[in-house]
Amino acid sequence: MNMIMIHKMASSKRSCVRVLCLITLTILSCLAWPGMGTGTRSSSSPTARLISEQLFNTFFLHKDDSACPANTFYTYDAFITATKCFPRFASTGSLSTRKREIAAFLAQISHETTGGWPTAPDGPYSWGLCFKEEISPQSDYCDSSNTQWPCSPGKSYKGRGPIQLSWNYNYGPAGEALHFDGLGSPEVVANDSVVAFKTAIWFWMTPRRPKPSCHQVMVGEYVPTRDDVAANRTAGYGLVTNIINGGLECGIPNDARVNDRIGYFRRYAGLLNVDTGPNLDCENQKPF
Repeated sequence: MNMIMIHKMASSKRSCVRVLCLITLTILSCLAWPGMGTGTRSSSSPTARLISEQLFNTFFLHKDDSACPANTFYTYDAFITATKCFPRFASTGSLSTRKREIAAFLAQISHETTGGWPTAPDGPYSWGLCFKEEISPQSDYCDSSNTQWPCSPGKSYKGRGPIQLSWNYNYGPAGEALHFDGLGSPEVVANDSVVAFKTAIWFWMTPRRPKPSCHQVMVGEYVPTRDDVAANRTAGYGLVTNIINGGLECGIPNDARVNDRIGYFRRYAGLLNVDTGPNLDCENQKPF
């Protein structure tokens, strides 16, 4: 065997080792016990390179106010720790694409947890991450017909965390993917800030047929099907809203909930010095 071939084989082995190490580190960070690693920051995180703690706190000016039930829960360190489980989050595409995805993600979770009102101090779009769980839910969000993810007796699958994860059919797969008991202990999403952020990013990154993932839409990987074209589901922030809550908010002219999501997005995109892109609303889209 000649020296060139030996060198190529050695380089290939080293590359494989590096890839395996990266995969192992990602798996270990996701397998960490709830709460572990929340005090560790890393400049190697794509998200941390784009958002400093100071900027994070500028986004969420009032998240730690005493008026917010979730005060002190949603920390920068918890957010950055959670992002390390999702290597493609905020690391796909150009710098503008990466910034726009972060702005879109933070805007959507801000709407889901907003404590703002039209005349709120610093404006209505400065009050994201004010809540960590749904207040006075109308039901326990148990779909008893779903036998794949059966509800545990006495458990509520109400909205919790930044994305307000709801229903047993979402808690079950989120728990399986993130290694916590989503069906038996759904309350962990409101008790552990790292797990809370992980569920939000998991929801963002995970496609659910026929829906694409929010990530795919924001980074330009969404390929509309024939049904999508017929339903006018065009790429953009509005389609992300359709994925998250289209059944209640899309196909409605000038919907206040959609406008709130857009308001947060515009503010955050401005802070990141990136444009929002087209198709911000979903009033002309049919829900999935």
